[in-house]
Amino acid sequence: MSRRYFGTDGIRGTANSAPIEVDTVLRLALAAGAHFRRGGHRHRVVIGKDTRLSGYMLENALTAGFSAMGMDVMLLGPLPTPAVAMLTRSMRADVGVMISASHNPYRDNGIKLFGPDGYKLSDETETEIERLMDEGVGDRAAPEDIGRATRIDDAAGRYIEAVKRTFPEDLSLEGLKVVVDCAHGAAYKVAPIVLRELGATVVPIAVSPNGKNINAHCGATSPTAMCESVMAHGADIGLALDGDADRLIVCDENGRVVDGDQLMALIADSWSAAGLLRGDVVATVMSNLGFERFLAGRNIGLVRTKVGDRYVVDAMRSRACNLGGEQSGHIVLSDYATTGDGLIAALQVLAVAARQGKAMSALSRVFSPVPQKLHNVRYSGGKPLDAAPVKRAIEEAETTLNGSGRLVIRPSGTEPVIRVMAEADDPALIDQVIARIAAAIEAAA
Repeated sequence: MSRRYFGTDGIRGTANSAPIEVDTVLRLALAAGAHFRRGGHRHRVVIGKDTRLSGYMLENALTAGFSAMGMDVMLLGPLPTPAVAMLTRSMRADVGVMISASHNPYRDNGIKLFGPDGYKLSDETETEIERLMDEGVGDRAAPEDIGRATRIDDAAGRYIEAVKRTFPEDLSLEGLKVVVDCAHGAAYKVAPIVLRELGATVVPIAVSPNGKNINAHCGATSPTAMCESVMAHGADIGLALDGDADRLIVCDENGRVVDGDQLMALIADSWSAAGLLRGDVVATVMSNLGFERFLAGRNIGLVRTKVGDRYVVDAMRSRACNLGGEQSGHIVLSDYATTGDGLIAALQVLAVAARQGKAMSALSRVFSPVPQKLHNVRYSGGKPLDAAPVKRAIEEAETTLNGSGRLVIRPSGTEPVIRVMAEADDPALIDQVIARIAAAIEAAA
């Protein structure tokens, strides 16, 4: 059965339009409630959200659906996605829900579901929930068994304390001035508090959400504001989170941006030296070849997955690894969290800086990136990657690279675009192979 609603990271779309409208979200809650209603205990669901205007509407629809299935609803308010995952498990809920469209603009919203173990749902579970959405859930709760809704006032405090415990006890952030860009999103309260309570001098920016300014010219996908603030305040480091705070981008004291590959390399090197790294590092096909070469030089393996943090987490779980992530800034530290957590990742980076007493500029360029270029080729229909001339162009490109670089070609999951990524030590070679493949795709489309 093909999936109609769920994508690579939950359900997402324009707010108040299908599928992110009240009718569909109500059916989602009924179906998820039916799926997770097992056994005779009183069932519970935790629901968190970011700061989008549409979050109120979706929160009410979810509450109605879960209550109708006899589940007690615990409302967390605005909190990061990893906080919802953590609280799902620690509060012994049967299911967790995060209302967020991550780094998208406020007009979009989405629903992410977590099982009782705090992990995102499998494809099989999502498919079963979709079946129940379309076919119906059967009996709902009897009048005396309808669920109650309760607001959990200490949810933020629980998460703050859990995050602080991930920072080494023998270290402090005293003497560090930190800019933290919260993207007017889910971490706008908790992130500055965590950093202050660990001793940092904190310059918070993008911490005044109004329902419409989430991710607007700020946050991990728009780091210019962070970089400018670091320079203006003479800060030691800048941290930028996205709208639901599961992603981190950093800049050094000179305002130079540090991506997820460099951050993973820094953490991997530190953990390996301390004997804390377990197994290989897991990253996606988009991570830079220079990162792979750096790890190999440290006798650390790199396992690559499809794009998407859920695939990274799956590989980490199956291989018992404790570090993985994406170039875009999703960093998963499974000793502490079941999903990407921008704030916990930031603390691990700050721990390296505090322990070594070095400027971020001296720590952040862990490896020299291999030149990399991504080119999007739009097409009107069909499956151009199946065309013989396209396959031939790709084979010829692989031969041209001859082990000196990498080629990743994949269709977008959200738009009619083929993404062509190439990297090699010779930038001219990159341009050459991308041009040939793009021309073949355009001719076949």
